[in-house]
Amino acid sequence: MRQLAQLVQVAFIFVAAFAVYSFVATARDGERRSACGPLCHLQPNYAGENRLAPDFELDTTRRGKVRLSSFRGKVVILNFWTKNCRPCLEEMPSLGELAQSLRDEPDIAVLAVSTDESVEDVQNTLRSVLGRDPPFVAAVDPESAVVAGKYGTRLYPETWLVDANGVIRARFDGARDWTSSMVLDLVKSIRDPISCSVEFENGRSIGDEASVCEDIAG
Repeated sequence: MRQLAQLVQVAFIFVAAFAVYSFVATARDGERRSACGPLCHLQPNYAGENRLAPDFELDTTRRGKVRLSSFRGKVVILNFWTKNCRPCLEEMPSLGELAQSLRDEPDIAVLAVSTDESVEDVQNTLRSVLGRDPPFVAAVDPESAVVAGKYGTRLYPETWLVDANGVIRARFDGARDWTSSMVLDLVKSIRDPISCSVEFENGRSIGDEASVCEDIAG
């Protein structure tokens, strides 16, 4: 009887330990799915955590200069565009709406960099497209020394998400609808990171964690 009681006790401990393990594993899987969901659904052209965003300083339509590194401590939504790019102009209102929705989020900033000729040119284009001055910082890179020279961007629009440490977390090629709630979720997940180690290359999830996006996509 004593041996039977001991076996029952050991079995109970084993079952309890297995139940705790299963609960923790399920919780972690749920947390990972929650953290990676926005990234998996939006499918950026690039996602990773091993590239530091090149720093730069440019003139802005606010009659001053802006330096990317001055945004350290904030997530930066960095958009490259030009007035001769129709998709750029078509997506600009949604970028403005995104910036407006983030006005009460002091640790998230929107910075749009144009390769057009002058501050006045960019200012006039944005006023025409948005119907007012932009609710984000608008900078001018007339020689494309930053956009093409430092970031290698040739086709517009292109949008980069840079985290509070200046690390490039994602890049989106082409126009997007920036009013999507999924965009806000992604930006906030970068601001308040829960571990998501999924990487993207050429719009496809890669690496050991690629299966997370496959599971989410069903």
